[in-house]
Amino acid sequence: MKPLIGVSTSARGGWRSFLAIRFALWRAGATARRITAGKPYDLDELDGVIAGGGDDISATLYGGALIPDVRLDPQRDALELQLIRSAVSRGLPVLGICRGAQMINVALGGTLHADVWEAFKSAPEMRTVLPRKRITVLESSWLDTILECDGCRVNALHHQSVDKIGHGLRVSARDDYGIIQAIESVSRPQVLGVQWHPELMPFTSNQLRLFSWLADTAGNRKPEPGHFMPGFGRQAG
Repeated sequence: MKPLIGVSTSARGGWRSFLAIRFALWRAGATARRITAGKPYDLDELDGVIAGGGDDISATLYGGALIPDVRLDPQRDALELQLIRSAVSRGLPVLGICRGAQMINVALGGTLHADVWEAFKSAPEMRTVLPRKRITVLESSWLDTILECDGCRVNALHHQSVDKIGHGLRVSARDDYGIIQAIESVSRPQVLGVQWHPELMPFTSNQLRLFSWLADTAGNRKPEPGHFMPGFGRQAG
């Protein structure tokens, strides 16, 4: 059977994002099930998880400064905190996309830059679905073995970015201005978060490999409840 991947999205308007991710997963040999706040799900039925993009994460979750006039989704924040921590503690592979990468970091004790342009004043305010941002992937990272690209070009649609790295994570890519563009688990390739939207580049071979990695890892995993990455999944939420 094809591995079943739970995909968390916004309850309002998130179906567009879900369709794009579902298509990418289908191409990678997996099936998708949408997860939204207020809709029950059974983690026991899932082989992997994707935390998708969307609204900003509330600064109250990581002790950051509140930014006025940004759209928040507290119900989704609560859902994904529990979803990510539970998935990681069970050893399910997790892929975070844009907001999802940030939520992985917050769920595992890290912090964010609430406004990336305030934190990196020299960086251009780039927001585009086109692959115009150049990133450098660390050679020793799991991400490097997945993407197999040097000086990758990606899109950029984010307002927040990863600051202090969460427990058991490390940086695996940055852009030319030092902004963190990807994070991953340290001990083995089980958790990965990318700041860009690979589902919007489904016919780019190195971006499809992210979904293939998730599908392959989910399909071949061995359940290890309570034994993956000590300390994860035990935080209050």
